[in-house]
Amino acid sequence: MTEDLSFRRKPLTPEQRQARDATRRVEAEKAIRDHEAAQKAFYANKERLKAERLAREAAAAKD
Repeated sequence: MTEDLSFRRKPLTPEQRQARDATRRVEAEKAIRDHEAAQKAFYANKERLKAERLAREAAAAKD
């Protein structure tokens, strides 16, 4: 049985490797920013809901 090696990738040139690494770095930084924004929004919403719940509980305790 012969092995078909035509699927193998050609080695990257140093310029291609640098371009790939730069693209990955930019994508990683964007992913980190997106994650941080989502976390910030989550915690802001959590605090808002907590404040609303405490206000409802305080109003219910007064009645």
